[in-house]
Amino acid sequence: MASDEPSTHTRGRGLAAEQLAARQLERAGLTILARNVELSGAEVDLVASERDREGTPTIVFVEVRSRADDRRGHPAQTVDARKQARVRRAATAYLVREDLWERVAVRFDVIAIVGERATWLRDAF
Repeated sequence: MASDEPSTHTRGRGLAAEQLAARQLERAGLTILARNVELSGAEVDLVASERDREGTPTIVFVEVRSRADDRRGHPAQTVDARKQARVRRAATAYLVREDLWERVAVRFDVIAIVGERATWLRDAF
């Protein structure tokens, strides 16, 4: 049983990080549309909608990364080209599934959390 504890702890920490990120997005006026979207063999943590001053929506795909501390580097640094490609793949499948492909503006953000401090990188990739 002890071998399950680290993955359970990591999963719980990941869910807590996603909750923190979702709250930050909502405080900034975004609406959370979906969480943990798994499509086309890839996943995106949060899907949100943001409207500009004219009311035009942008669909925002958010990758959430967290670490207890930054001794091994900032969590944003872990969103490499391979991870970006996977998020884009899930995002594309989501847009097609929701009949939004080529109908809305799209943005990819990263929310990197160190401890309890979140850094929001808009248009990260």
